[in-house]
Amino acid sequence: MSNIKSPEKEIGRLLKIIQPVARLKLLLAIGHSEACVCHLEARLDYRQAYISQHLMALRKAKLLTTRREGRYIYYRLTKPEIIEIIADIAHLMDISNEEFAVRLQSEPLPQCCCPHCADHAK
Repeated sequence: MSNIKSPEKEIGRLLKIIQPVARLKLLLAIGHSEACVCHLEARLDYRQAYISQHLMALRKAKLLTTRREGRYIYYRLTKPEIIEIIADIAHLMDISNEEFAVRLQSEPLPQCCCPHCADHAK
């Protein structure tokens, strides 16, 4: 057995990791900034446990990194270029740039209690 990684297998592995719709939504919701779990809950309307399960898989695949600020853990992409790859796929599927861009908006949310959102609500 060889330890050389096949490019096709590695690409397939990545696509399999990001394939679940929830993971794609998480990647896009985090986008080029960062987000805490409560922000992702408010943005995507998923339960915390469901989000955490998918965040763990994305972290294990080294697609996400974290930083702690008080009691909040913020997630950000380790390879932000994945957003451009997803955008290219959206383009191939005839999804407009405007429709795709809506998913990348990371504006503060009034229903989110994290400091980032709370500071902007004032």
